Amino acid sequence: MGIYEELVARGLIAQVTDEKEIRELINNGGARFYIGFDPTADSLHVGHFMALCLMKRLQMAGNKPVVLIGGGTGYIGDPTGRSDLRQMMTPETIQHNCDCFKEQMEKFIEFGEDKAIMVNNADWLLDLNYIEILREIGPHFSVNNMLRAECYKQRMEKGLSFLEFNYMIMQSYDFYYLHKNYGCNMQFGGDDQWSNMLGGTELIRKKTGDDAYAMTITLLLNSEGKKMGKTANGAVWLDPKKTSPFEFYQYWRNVGDKDVLKCIRMLTFLPLEEIDKMDQWEGADLNKAKEILAYELTKMVHGEEEAKRAEDSAKALFSGGGTLDMPTVTITEADLRDGKIDILGILVASGLTGSRSDARRAVEQGGVTVDDVKVTDVKTLYDPKDLAGDGIVVRRGKKSYKRVNF
Repeated sequence: MGIYEELVARGLIAQVTDEKEIRELINNGGARFYIGFDPTADSLHVGHFMALCLMKRLQMAGNKPVVLIGGGTGYIGDPTGRSDLRQMMTPETIQHNCDCFKEQMEKFIEFGEDKAIMVNNADWLLDLNYIEILREIGPHFSVNNMLRAECYKQRMEKGLSFLEFNYMIMQSYDFYYLHKNYGCNMQFGGDDQWSNMLGGTELIRKKTGDDAYAMTITLLLNSEGKKMGKTANGAVWLDPKKTSPFEFYQYWRNVGDKDVLKCIRMLTFLPLEEIDKMDQWEGADLNKAKEILAYELTKMVHGEEEAKRAEDSAKALFSGGGTLDMPTVTITEADLRDGKIDILGILVASGLTGSRSDARRAVEQGGVTVDDVKVTDVKTLYDPKDLAGDGIVVRRGKKSYKRVNF
């Protein structure tokens, strides 16, 4: 089985432009491909993780990755999947985020001579002359076709800024520039990027007559229909300061029964033969599959030692024996009212809810426990001495846990 056939078997490919040519290039190690990452935060998140895993697989098969950091497109903002205009970032913030991305990516991708390279589109986009780009690139884009693109259609009713409208042209220009200067012949991305990626392949063919290819990977969804890496409390980050190894482990330990084997296929490097045997697993065996998934991915992101600590902590939690490494939040005097704090304040201070109204709903719906005892009264108060020592373990639903002390 070639690497292309393996990607298909793992459910990673959503659509391709020229399957025969792409299969041959990838299987023979002839793809010099790029994936773009816009620096919208100071950490990569789980949504990026799938792309990083794909790059690693292809590099292991002899293909050459080009990691594109969107220091330039970050000035514009991708409208895909958004209902509002992305907040504008300062150049300093964009550069800081780019530096953070690079440090994290080096854990997954092997950079160096004749290996992977990292480039920043700020190096060419920020120096473009507006009139020149309109004359050179503008004639190759049909406004009618652009408006039919899914990434723009979903924003038309709520308002699409002219700034965002340029994103497709900038992304297409990236592919053209990378093809011309780095020999890139293929672009990968999520299937929500399909229109932008087609723009790049067509631009290359019209401007140079060369062949260029695009392939989109399947965006992984959990059973609740949310995009991978999103929880009720925000994104799941790869930076341990933003999402601890224990929280990262718990996110994957709690995926839906219907999704666990799909996640194992797409994201782990376990042999397909071993995964295929899990297809018959049911009941308690599915929990074992979730533990395998959580351990493998935590090991990949945070290292084997942290993965083992997270696994031991999770088992201790479910056995009622406490936890070894549960994320802890410390309540201070500033959080107290008249020397005490209510359950709503604890939920907000711990990050388990985003607001007191959200906390109230969680309590009223029976989804909050403290030390395994359900809290039903939103007025329940805690004294600092109640939170002394090891503190209390607060749970929201089945998936979110925090230790809270004073």
